[in-house]
Parts: sequence; structure tokens; C-alpha cells
Amino acid sequence: MRILVFQHVAVEHPGIFRDLWSEGGHSMDQIELDEGDRIPDMSSYDLLVAMGGPMDVWQEDIHPWLVLEKAAIRHWVTELKRPYLGICLGHQLLAEALGGKVTTMSRPEVGIAEVELTEAGRRDSILAGFGPRLETFQWHGAEVSMLPEGAEVLAFNEACAVQAMRWGAHAYGFQYHCEIIPTTVDEWKRIPAYKASLVEALGKEKAGKLGEAVAGRLPEFRRSAEHLNLNLLKMIQAAIEPARNSV
Repeated sequence: MRILVFQHVAVEHPGIFRDLWSEGGHSMDQIELDEGDRIPDMSSYDLLVAMGGPMDVWQEDIHPWLVLEKAAIRHWVTELKRPYLGICLGHQLLAEALGGKVTTMSRPEVGIAEVELTEAGRRDSILAGFGPRLETFQWHGAEVSMLPEGAEVLAFNEACAVQAMRWGAHAYGFQYHCEIIPTTVDEWKRIPAYKASLVEALGKEKAGKLGEAVAGRLPEFRRSAEHLNLNLLKMIQAAIEPARNSV
């Protein structure tokens, strides 16, 4: 399988999924859009992944490449009809690219938080085998406030009504971070916008202890990522096999 990854800041990469995909023998091309990398011809890829970043989806005047990225995502999911995975900003970009709306939250959601699966989420193959409630890692100050037409909410919590969504058969967005690794918190705290939202959400004392709190949960977060990855690969395989067999 060939995977194309859109990145918006170097430290927000696919994290644990890089290891899982490499171990599975899959190839991955990472495109750093914020550094001027151009979007390649996507026709040979099986999965498009869009990661998080400190910018917002509406900041096209500051980050003009967002226009091209949204167009590429829209082309991928509506015309090529291939599997898509968006995390945090990538989740929000999916919504915006398809006609939804993303707005600033009244208060950032940062740290460890529980989300609850909707009825659609409990039925969806991407979340098969997960319980009705999941402990997740969050770091965002914007949210999907209006779904694109045809989208379904798969998970929610009190802070954010769209924690996970699906559009069509193979396009998924997750507001929470399922990719984290041991270096995540320390690396993200060095980004000024992230540090500011961290302190705003948790206060200085709790903000300083976030890395320690996350470290104790990393084994469980890894197991969740491994399970999500298995579900994702099964979905992708089911999507691409008919196309390959028809060639």
C-alpha cells in the first residue's frame, strides 16, 4: 500500500502509525505543505492522511497552500473516492473541503479526555472492537461546528460535538490524537500557539504535568492505535481490491 501524508508542521507527523505502516511493509511519502512542498500526482496512492498543525482552516491569507490542500482532499474523496484519514486539523480540513464549517471553541480542549461513540460510531467498521467510551488525547482550539452534507458523527463529548466523523464510505476524521508517541507532549509544547492553548486549558501547574500524565497511558494509547490501524487497513483493503481486480 502507498500512503501520502500531508503535514503542516514537522513535529505533527503520523507518530505511532509510521512504525505500524513500516512494519506492515507499506510505503509512505510525507509532504510538508508549510515548508513549500508541492502536492504530487495522487493517482498512485491508496490512502491520503492529513495531520494536525497550529494554523486554522480559514487562514488562507496567511497560508495560501490551504486552498490547494482543501481542493486536493475534495478531489481525493469525491472524485477518486479513496480512503482518507484526517487527524485534528486534517479532520477539520475534511469538513471544510466538503462544505462543512469549522469555528473557534470557547475554550481549548487539551489533555486526556473521554469521548463517547454515537450509535453510528458503534456500528462503523473503523471503530469495531472499541468500547462505547474511549480515553483520548486532545490538543485543539477549533472544532467542526457544522457537518458537511452526508457526514455522520461517530464520537463526541461535552467539549466537542464532533470528535470523529465519517463522510461517504471511506473518508474519516478524528479530532482527537490517536497517533501520539513518548516525545509528543514535549515537542508540541515548544510551539508557541500550542503552549498558549495548553496553559489556557489546564493552567500552569497542570500544564507542566501533562507529559507525566500522558506517559502513564502510552501503552493503552498504543493498543488503541494498533487496533484502529487494523480496522483502517481492513477498510482500505476492501476498497482497493475491487479496483485492482478490474485492471
